Amino acid sequence: MITSFPRLIARAGFFIALIIPAAFINAQTSGSSARFIPTEVEKLDGRVTQVINKAEDHFRKGKLNLDDDKRDQARDEFDKAVDSILVSGMDVRANQRLQIYYLELIERIYRLEVPQQQVNPQKASPFTLVAQNSAGDVGVGRLQDAGQEPQIGFREQKFERSPLDELAKLVLTPEEQAVSPDDVDALAKSNIGFKFDANPMIQQFINYYQGRGRSTMESGIRRSGQFMRMARKIFREEGVPEDIAWLGQVESAWRPNARSWAAASGLWQFIPGTGSRFGLRQTAWIDERNGFEKATRASAKYLKFLANRYNGNWELAMAAYNTGEGNIDRAIARAGTASFWEIYSYIPQETRNYVPNILATILMAKSPEKYGFKGIRPDAPLSYDVVQVPGATSLQLIADATDTSVDYLRNLNPELRRDVTPRGESYHVRIPAGRAKQFVAVLSRVPVDRRESARVISITPGEDLQAVANRTGLSMAQIQMMNGGADLKSTNKLVVPNSSTRNVALVRAKSSSAASLKSVRAGKGDTIAKIAARYNISADELAKLNGVLPNAELEAGREIRMASTATNGSSSRSRRRR
Repeated sequence: MITSFPRLIARAGFFIALIIPAAFINAQTSGSSARFIPTEVEKLDGRVTQVINKAEDHFRKGKLNLDDDKRDQARDEFDKAVDSILVSGMDVRANQRLQIYYLELIERIYRLEVPQQQVNPQKASPFTLVAQNSAGDVGVGRLQDAGQEPQIGFREQKFERSPLDELAKLVLTPEEQAVSPDDVDALAKSNIGFKFDANPMIQQFINYYQGRGRSTMESGIRRSGQFMRMARKIFREEGVPEDIAWLGQVESAWRPNARSWAAASGLWQFIPGTGSRFGLRQTAWIDERNGFEKATRASAKYLKFLANRYNGNWELAMAAYNTGEGNIDRAIARAGTASFWEIYSYIPQETRNYVPNILATILMAKSPEKYGFKGIRPDAPLSYDVVQVPGATSLQLIADATDTSVDYLRNLNPELRRDVTPRGESYHVRIPAGRAKQFVAVLSRVPVDRRESARVISITPGEDLQAVANRTGLSMAQIQMMNGGADLKSTNKLVVPNSSTRNVALVRAKSSSAASLKSVRAGKGDTIAKIAARYNISADELAKLNGVLPNAELEAGREIRMASTATNGSSSRSRRRR
């Protein structure tokens, strides 16, 4: 094999980086007659070097396979590079050198893999209504080989910190650790749909959530309503106890854009390697770890796989979900028994907290009032239509055609990395509920070669074609040609080219203009749905106006826009009572 000059330089630099420190140490010790005895720190550093060298060897093999266009073999080696660190038995975050290397490794792998994703245009019907609820599973087939897809940039996704990052550092107070034998006996009598061993630590986490962790539990119970019906359905179908769906609260606090320090992402916090292993694609266009249905099914399949590995022990399955089956296998070997509480001292601190935390969460979520959480209403399940669209359809076009905002569509489609659907393949996009027929009707008029750049404009009742031409800068002939001679009396939307359009914004009547809007500030725990109910207006319309999902918890103090004619129903009722 001929090694390129740049690669030779890189390898030489890497070799020198390893050799020089060793030579320096030898120089320091060679003049001494004392026998060199490595310290514990030096022993640990040696282990870190071994782990890094093993990961780097897999990464090098993956890169060579990628250069030879052997993408499956490359992906396998890249996964082994990541897994070799995670199953090494070392606490990655406790060693700065190992942590820095791990994060850089993930970044290098991602940058190499993204340009190699391949697409195959599908000859499917361009617009197909697939579903009209959030409980079903909409499958998306794997991409097949076609022409090379060049490296492309994409909109930077916004991520929220995963609660797992804090879980690893959580230290319970003496008050929270105070547990009586009666508390443990009560736990043993609880039913959560699968066998578990009652342990004081479960009650300790219940104590934590009843005290300083109360707001976290309250928020989780509320947000769970958006996804729990879907999660229970999928977990049941995959043979996983439905109550284990509460794992989503500990993993992500039910936030699809949650991301951990280890690059785990989504509702179910998949790292890149495990996500790929269970069929979640990660390309320059999408990261299916951040989606809803497919990521949930991947999570259920992984949990089922782990439960089978540990003979139906769901405590061990959850522990392995957190730290990897390799670490749990080694802990079982050291403890000599397959029991979570017996291997407790041989697993990382985060995993020690993880399992009792989930068990505590399940118990409280199943009987919130029993544990002092009264009057908490879970959010309504996410509601949306799913429509199959052709490749490279812009979110702006979809927003125009469904009377919503791009921000709202991003919230419904968190797996999209860009403001356009993947090029070269049909895609199942989520849109506001009840808009599927309207959307398909409008989108069918958009030329295939303009679905990424065209816009859709709304017209006011009575507005003629000449008025539309005047405000858009287009000729009447252009408008008629792009809309197939559409009759303005039978439609309120027209397709126009974005690049040559002067003004695509609808000139609305004065009553709904910006001047007639007012702002209110969200309070702690507020959602769009709650504010809409307070002012007797449509939650969906208010959500679209502000680009936020109806049940998304708002930051306290955030300004929410609404029509100035909206009245505070709760205030009116209070005045009437007085």
